[in-house]
Amino acid sequence: MMSIAVPEIGFGHMVFTGEHRVFDLIAATTNALNGALLARRPDHFRNFTVSGILLMAVIGGIGGGVARDVLLSEIPVALLNPAFIVLSLAAGTLGYLLSYAKGQLFREGLFQFVTSTALPWYAIVGVQKATEHHVPILGAVAVGVVGPTAGRYIIDLTCGVTPKQFIQGELFVTTTVVTSVTWLIIDATGLATLWCTLIAFAVGFTLRVTALYRGWEEPLAAEPLGVYIHRESRPLLGRKLAGKSHSEIRSLGLDPTTPPPR
Repeated sequence: MMSIAVPEIGFGHMVFTGEHRVFDLIAATTNALNGALLARRPDHFRNFTVSGILLMAVIGGIGGGVARDVLLSEIPVALLNPAFIVLSLAAGTLGYLLSYAKGQLFREGLFQFVTSTALPWYAIVGVQKATEHHVPILGAVAVGVVGPTAGRYIIDLTCGVTPKQFIQGELFVTTTVVTSVTWLIIDATGLATLWCTLIAFAVGFTLRVTALYRGWEEPLAAEPLGVYIHRESRPLLGRKLAGKSHSEIRSLGLDPTTPPPR
Protein backbone atom coordinates (compact mmCIF):
# COMPACT_ATOMS: atom_id res chain seq x y z
CA MET A 1 0.00 0.00 0.00
CA MET A 2 1.39 3.36 -1.09
CA SER A 3 0.70 6.21 1.31
CA ILE A 4 1.22 9.98 1.22
CA ALA A 5 3.13 11.57 4.09
CA VAL A 6 1.06 14.30 5.74
CA PRO A 7 2.62 16.57 8.39
CA GLU A 8 0.88 16.79 11.74
CA ILE A 9 -1.06 19.99 12.35
CA GLY A 10 -2.66 20.58 15.70
CA PHE A 11 -3.29 22.79 18.69
CA GLY A 12 -2.28 21.62 22.14
CA HIS A 13 -3.28 17.98 22.49
CA MET A 14 -5.60 18.22 19.48
CA VAL A 15 -4.13 16.84 16.26
CA PHE A 16 -5.98 17.32 12.96
CA THR A 17 -3.70 15.78 10.33
CA GLY A 18 -1.15 12.99 9.92
CA GLU A 19 -1.67 9.36 8.93
CA HIS A 20 -5.42 9.01 8.27
CA ARG A 21 -6.57 11.45 10.96
CA VAL A 22 -8.13 13.79 8.39
CA PHE A 23 -10.44 11.06 7.11
CA ASP A 24 -11.17 9.83 10.64
CA LEU A 25 -12.08 13.34 11.82
CA ILE A 26 -14.28 13.93 8.76
CA ALA A 27 -16.07 10.66 9.50
CA ALA A 28 -16.53 11.50 13.19
CA THR A 29 -17.75 15.04 12.48
CA THR A 30 -20.29 13.99 9.86
CA ASN A 31 -21.54 11.16 12.07
CA ALA A 32 -21.86 13.57 15.02
CA LEU A 33 -23.97 15.92 12.91
CA ASN A 34 -25.96 12.88 11.88
CA GLY A 35 -26.47 11.90 15.55
CA ALA A 36 -27.83 15.34 16.48
CA LEU A 37 -30.19 15.40 13.50
CA LEU A 38 -31.31 11.86 14.26
CA ALA A 39 -32.12 12.76 17.86
CA ARG A 40 -34.40 15.55 16.58
CA ARG A 41 -36.35 13.31 14.21
CA PRO A 42 -39.95 12.63 15.34
CA ASP A 43 -39.40 8.85 15.36
CA HIS A 44 -36.37 9.16 17.67
CA PHE A 45 -37.09 12.22 19.82
CA ARG A 46 -37.85 11.35 23.46
CA ASN A 47 -38.00 14.75 25.17
CA PHE A 48 -34.21 15.01 25.19
CA THR A 49 -32.45 17.87 26.94
CA VAL A 50 -29.96 20.03 25.06
CA SER A 51 -27.12 18.18 26.76
CA GLY A 52 -28.82 14.91 25.81
CA ILE A 53 -28.82 15.86 22.13
CA LEU A 54 -25.16 16.89 22.32
CA LEU A 55 -24.38 13.56 23.97
CA MET A 56 -26.17 11.82 21.11
CA ALA A 57 -23.91 13.73 18.73
CA VAL A 58 -20.80 12.60 20.60
CA ILE A 59 -22.04 8.99 20.63
CA GLY A 60 -22.71 9.18 16.90
CA GLY A 61 -19.34 10.80 16.26
CA ILE A 62 -17.02 8.56 18.27
CA GLY A 63 -19.13 5.46 19.04
CA GLY A 64 -18.24 3.64 15.85
CA GLY A 65 -14.58 4.59 16.08
CA VAL A 66 -14.35 3.42 19.69
CA ALA A 67 -15.96 0.07 18.78
CA ARG A 68 -13.61 -0.28 15.81
CA ASP A 69 -10.46 0.47 17.82
CA VAL A 70 -11.49 -1.90 20.62
CA LEU A 71 -11.90 -4.68 18.04
CA LEU A 72 -8.37 -3.92 16.84
CA SER A 73 -7.00 -3.94 20.43
CA GLU A 74 -6.16 -0.24 20.37
CA ILE A 75 -6.83 2.56 22.83
CA PRO A 76 -9.62 4.44 21.04
CA VAL A 77 -8.12 7.35 19.15
CA ALA A 78 -11.05 9.54 20.20
CA LEU A 79 -9.83 9.31 23.81
CA LEU A 80 -6.25 10.20 22.90
CA ASN A 81 -7.06 13.10 20.57
CA PRO A 82 -9.48 15.70 22.03
CA ALA A 83 -10.18 16.99 18.51
CA PHE A 84 -12.71 14.18 18.03
CA ILE A 85 -14.88 15.22 20.97
CA VAL A 86 -14.50 18.95 20.27
CA LEU A 87 -15.52 18.58 16.63
CA SER A 88 -18.34 16.21 17.57
CA LEU A 89 -19.73 18.77 20.02
CA ALA A 90 -19.41 21.52 17.40
CA ALA A 91 -21.23 19.38 14.82
CA GLY A 92 -23.87 18.47 17.40
CA THR A 93 -24.48 22.14 18.18
CA LEU A 94 -24.83 22.86 14.47
CA GLY A 95 -27.27 19.97 14.07
CA TYR A 96 -29.30 21.18 17.04
CA LEU A 97 -29.55 24.72 15.64
CA LEU A 98 -30.38 23.54 12.14
CA SER A 99 -33.19 21.37 13.46
CA TYR A 100 -34.95 24.49 14.71
CA ALA A 101 -33.90 26.97 12.02
CA LYS A 102 -35.23 25.09 9.00
CA GLY A 103 -38.28 23.08 8.00
CA GLN A 104 -38.79 19.34 8.30
CA LEU A 105 -38.09 18.73 4.60
CA PHE A 106 -34.73 20.50 4.84
CA ARG A 107 -33.80 18.59 8.00
CA GLU A 108 -34.65 15.24 6.43
CA GLY A 109 -32.70 16.05 3.28
CA LEU A 110 -29.70 17.18 5.31
CA PHE A 111 -29.92 14.08 7.48
CA GLN A 112 -29.91 11.76 4.46
CA PHE A 113 -27.03 13.66 2.84
CA VAL A 114 -24.94 13.51 6.02
CA THR A 115 -25.66 9.79 6.39
CA SER A 116 -24.60 9.21 2.79
CA THR A 117 -21.34 11.02 3.56
CA ALA A 118 -20.61 9.43 6.93
CA LEU A 119 -21.17 5.79 5.94
CA PRO A 120 -18.39 5.54 3.31
CA TRP A 121 -15.96 7.76 5.25
CA TYR A 122 -16.11 5.62 8.38
CA ALA A 123 -16.02 2.40 6.34
CA ILE A 124 -12.82 3.54 4.63
CA VAL A 125 -11.12 4.46 7.90
CA GLY A 126 -12.10 1.10 9.40
CA VAL A 127 -10.83 -1.00 6.52
CA GLN A 128 -7.61 1.04 6.37
CA LYS A 129 -6.89 0.42 10.04
CA ALA A 130 -7.78 -3.26 9.71
CA THR A 131 -5.28 -3.75 6.87
CA GLU A 132 -2.60 -1.97 8.90
CA HIS A 133 -3.22 -4.61 11.61
CA HIS A 134 -2.93 -7.37 8.97
CA VAL A 135 -6.54 -8.44 9.51
CA PRO A 136 -7.72 -10.92 6.80
CA ILE A 137 -10.09 -9.67 4.10
CA LEU A 138 -13.37 -10.77 5.70
CA GLY A 139 -12.30 -9.40 9.07
CA ALA A 140 -11.29 -6.11 7.46
CA VAL A 141 -14.70 -5.81 5.80
CA ALA A 142 -16.37 -6.56 9.15
CA VAL A 143 -14.39 -3.75 10.79
CA GLY A 144 -15.37 -1.51 7.89
CA VAL A 145 -19.02 -2.24 8.66
CA VAL A 146 -18.79 -1.83 12.46
CA GLY A 147 -17.21 1.63 12.31
CA PRO A 148 -19.99 3.41 10.40
CA THR A 149 -22.91 1.58 12.03
CA ALA A 150 -22.07 1.08 15.73
CA GLY A 151 -22.87 4.69 16.65
CA ARG A 152 -26.29 4.46 14.97
CA TYR A 153 -26.90 1.17 16.79
CA ILE A 154 -26.31 2.81 20.18
CA ILE A 155 -28.46 5.83 19.33
CA ASP A 156 -31.35 3.69 18.11
CA LEU A 157 -31.29 1.56 21.26
CA THR A 158 -31.15 4.68 23.43
CA CYS A 159 -34.21 6.05 21.61
CA GLY A 160 -36.10 2.76 21.91
CA VAL A 161 -36.07 2.20 18.14
CA THR A 162 -35.16 -1.01 16.28
CA PRO A 163 -31.54 -0.53 15.11
CA LYS A 164 -31.25 0.52 11.48
CA GLN A 165 -28.99 -2.44 10.66
CA PHE A 166 -31.81 -4.96 11.09
CA ILE A 167 -34.68 -3.33 9.22
CA GLN A 168 -35.38 -2.39 5.63
CA GLY A 169 -33.52 0.72 4.50
CA GLU A 170 -31.84 2.31 1.53
CA LEU A 171 -28.77 0.00 1.42
CA PHE A 172 -27.55 1.15 4.85
CA VAL A 173 -25.23 -1.77 5.63
CA THR A 174 -24.73 -2.63 1.95
CA THR A 175 -23.11 0.77 1.37
CA THR A 176 -20.45 0.07 3.99
CA VAL A 177 -19.75 -3.40 2.60
CA VAL A 178 -19.41 -2.16 -0.99
CA THR A 179 -17.19 0.74 0.10
CA SER A 180 -14.91 -1.54 2.13
CA VAL A 181 -14.58 -4.10 -0.66
CA THR A 182 -13.91 -1.35 -3.22
CA TRP A 183 -11.14 0.10 -1.07
CA LEU A 184 -9.52 -3.31 -0.60
CA ILE A 185 -9.60 -4.06 -4.33
CA ILE A 186 -8.10 -0.70 -5.32
CA ASP A 187 -5.53 -0.86 -2.52
CA ALA A 188 -4.39 -4.26 -3.83
CA THR A 189 -3.38 -2.56 -7.10
CA GLY A 190 -0.78 -0.48 -5.24
CA LEU A 191 -2.49 2.86 -5.80
CA ALA A 192 -1.77 5.63 -3.29
CA THR A 193 -3.98 5.65 -0.19
CA LEU A 194 -5.43 9.04 -1.09
CA TRP A 195 -6.69 7.78 -4.44
CA CYS A 196 -7.99 4.55 -2.90
CA THR A 197 -9.93 6.65 -0.42
CA LEU A 198 -11.37 9.10 -2.94
CA ILE A 199 -12.46 6.37 -5.37
CA ALA A 200 -13.97 4.17 -2.66
CA PHE A 201 -15.79 7.16 -1.19
CA ALA A 202 -17.18 8.13 -4.60
CA VAL A 203 -18.47 4.58 -5.10
CA GLY A 204 -20.06 4.33 -1.64
CA PHE A 205 -21.55 7.82 -1.70
CA THR A 206 -22.97 7.36 -5.21
CA LEU A 207 -24.49 4.00 -4.27
CA ARG A 208 -26.19 5.41 -1.18
CA VAL A 209 -27.55 8.53 -2.91
CA THR A 210 -28.78 6.47 -5.86
CA ALA A 211 -30.51 4.06 -3.46
CA LEU A 212 -32.26 6.99 -1.79
CA TYR A 213 -33.30 8.47 -5.13
CA ARG A 214 -34.42 5.18 -6.68
CA GLY A 215 -35.87 3.67 -3.51
CA TRP A 216 -33.53 0.65 -3.47
CA GLU A 217 -33.81 -1.29 -0.20
CA GLU A 218 -32.58 -4.55 1.25
CA PRO A 219 -35.15 -7.33 0.64
CA LEU A 220 -37.34 -8.32 3.55
CA ALA A 221 -37.13 -11.87 4.90
CA ALA A 222 -40.08 -14.15 4.17
CA GLU A 223 -42.47 -14.36 7.13
CA PRO A 224 -42.71 -17.72 8.95
CA LEU A 225 -45.83 -19.72 8.15
CA GLY A 226 -48.77 -18.89 10.39
CA VAL A 227 -47.61 -15.39 11.27
CA TYR A 228 -50.24 -12.67 11.29
CA ILE A 229 -49.27 -9.10 12.16
CA HIS A 230 -52.28 -7.60 13.91
CA ARG A 231 -52.90 -3.92 14.57
CA GLU A 232 -50.63 -3.87 17.63
CA SER A 233 -47.75 -4.82 15.26
CA ARG A 234 -46.73 -8.00 17.08
CA PRO A 235 -46.67 -11.39 15.36
CA LEU A 236 -49.07 -14.06 16.59
CA LEU A 237 -47.86 -17.58 15.83
CA GLY A 238 -50.69 -20.03 15.26
CA ARG A 239 -54.19 -19.57 16.63
CA LYS A 240 -53.80 -20.64 20.24
CA LEU A 241 -56.05 -18.64 22.52
CA ALA A 242 -54.38 -19.27 25.86
CA GLY A 243 -53.23 -15.99 27.36
CA LYS A 244 -54.51 -13.87 24.46
CA SER A 245 -56.23 -10.56 25.15
CA HIS A 246 -59.64 -9.68 23.74
CA SER A 247 -57.92 -7.33 21.32
CA GLU A 248 -55.70 -10.12 20.02
CA ILE A 249 -58.66 -12.49 19.67
CA ARG A 250 -60.58 -9.91 17.67
CA SER A 251 -57.51 -9.25 15.50
CA LEU A 252 -57.36 -12.95 14.69
CA GLY A 253 -60.98 -12.86 13.56
CA LEU A 254 -62.11 -15.28 16.27
CA ASP A 255 -64.61 -12.96 17.93
CA PRO A 256 -68.02 -13.71 16.39
CA THR A 257 -69.22 -10.19 17.21
CA THR A 258 -66.41 -8.55 15.22
CA PRO A 259 -65.74 -9.10 11.52
CA PRO A 260 -62.24 -10.39 10.72
CA PRO A 261 -59.66 -7.80 9.58
CA ARG A 262 -59.20 -7.36 5.86
